[in-house]
Amino acid sequence: MRPRSKFLLLAILPLLLTLALIALAMHRQQQDLLRRERQVIESATIAAKEAELLHLVGMARSVLTPLYDTRRDDAQTLHQALRLLAEMDYGIDGYFFAFDTGGRNLLHPRQPELQDQDLWELRDAAGVPVIRDLIARAHEGGGFVRYLWDKPSTRTTTPKLAYAVSLPRWNMVIGTGVYLDDIQATLDRLDAQVDENVSTTMWWLAAIALLGVVLIGGSGMLLNLSDARVADAKLRNLARQVVKSQEDERAHLSRELHDSTSQTLVSIKLLLESAASQLGREQTPAALQRAIQRLGDALHEVRRISHRLRPAELDTLGLPAALDDLAEEFNQHGRVRVVLRLWGEADPLPDEVNTVLFRVVQESLTNIEKHAGATRVQVRLIFHAGGLRLRIVDDGIGFDVPAIRVDPRRGIGLRNMRERVESIGGTFTIDSRPGRTAVLAILPGEAIARLQPALQRHAA
Repeated sequence: MRPRSKFLLLAILPLLLTLALIALAMHRQQQDLLRRERQVIESATIAAKEAELLHLVGMARSVLTPLYDTRRDDAQTLHQALRLLAEMDYGIDGYFFAFDTGGRNLLHPRQPELQDQDLWELRDAAGVPVIRDLIARAHEGGGFVRYLWDKPSTRTTTPKLAYAVSLPRWNMVIGTGVYLDDIQATLDRLDAQVDENVSTTMWWLAAIALLGVVLIGGSGMLLNLSDARVADAKLRNLARQVVKSQEDERAHLSRELHDSTSQTLVSIKLLLESAASQLGREQTPAALQRAIQRLGDALHEVRRISHRLRPAELDTLGLPAALDDLAEEFNQHGRVRVVLRLWGEADPLPDEVNTVLFRVVQESLTNIEKHAGATRVQVRLIFHAGGLRLRIVDDGIGFDVPAIRVDPRRGIGLRNMRERVESIGGTFTIDSRPGRTAVLAILPGEAIARLQPALQRHAA
C-alpha cells in the first residue's frame, strides 16, 4: 500500500471509529432513558387506574350500603343488590361482577353464559387462578389482581386490572376492573417515537461520517489526481523519449545500410559485372552469374530493409508521400489492395507526429497482411481545423479486441501503437467484427501545436 493511501486510511478509520462509539453511547443512553420513561409512565398509569378502581368500587359499596345495612340476607335482597350492580355499567367495557366465596358466578353482565357456574378453578392464559385470587384479596379487606381476560369490545384477550372487596354477611365478593391495553399502546407510541429519534440521530451521524469520508477522500483524490497528472506527464515524456530513441536508432541503421553496406554491395556487384564482361558471356562461369544475381537480390533486400527502417520520404516529403510510398510497396508484393485517401490541406507536421502515424499505418498493414485475410484496405488521412484523423479499415475476418488486449502473449503491436499515439497526446481506438476492422488515431490540434519546434511556433 502506498504511503498516501495509508495516510488516508489512518485519517478515515479514526473518524469512523469515533462516530461509531458516539452512536453506540447515544444508543445506550437513549435505551436507558426509554426504560426509565416506560417505568414512570407505566407506574403513573397503573396508579391512576388503581385510584379509579377504588373510586368505582367505593361508589358501588355506597349504592349497596342502605340495602346491606338492613341486615337482610334473603334471596330477594341479594337479587335486588345484584340488579343495582348490573345497572351501574359504565362504557362498553366497564361493568361490575360478583361471586360467592365458593367461586360461583353471581353476576357478569358481559358474559351471561357464566351465570351460576363454578369458576373456582378458572385460570387465564398465563395460568393465573383469577377467581381464587380475587376472593383472596377481597377477604384481605380489598386488593388488586392482574390477569388476562377477553375484552368485550374487541373480543381479544387483554391484560386487565381488577379490584375486589368482600360483603361477608351476604357471603359475596364484588368488584370491577379496567383493561390495560391502552398502557401498552402508550408505551408502543413511546417506543416508536424513541426509535424515530434514534434513527434520525443515526442518520445524522451517518451523514456526518459520509461527509467526513467524502472530504478526506476528496482531498486524497485531488492529491492523487495531481500526482497522477505528474506521473502521466512523466510517462508520456518517457514514452516519447523511448520512441525517439528507437527512431533515431532506426534512422542510424537505415543510413548505415544505405550509405555503407549498400554502397559496398554496389561496388562488389560492379566489379563482378566488370569481370564477367571481360570474360565474355560464353566464358563467364555459371557460378559467377549466379553470384551476380544473388548479389543483386541482396542489394535490393538491403535497400528494402533500409527503406522500412526509416523511409527517406518521411523526412523530406512528409507523411502523405511516405504513406503513399508504403501503400505502393504493399500493393506490389502483397495480396492486399491498399487505397490511400487524403482529405483537407496537408500542413507540415512535427517529426514526432509523422513518425508515430507512419508507424501506426506500417504496423496495421503488417498485421492485416499476416492475420486478417483481407482483400482491401483503405487508409484515410483527414486534416481539419481541430487536428487530424487517421483511419485504417480492412474487410478481414476481424478479432476479439478485449481478449487480445488482456492477453500478455498477443497484441504487442496493438499496445505499441496505442502507446505511441497516446505519448504525443492523441487517442487510439480499435473496433473489430467479422468483415470490418477499423483502427482510428485522433490527434487534436493542441497536441500538434505543442510538438512543433519552438522556432516554428514563434514564426507562426
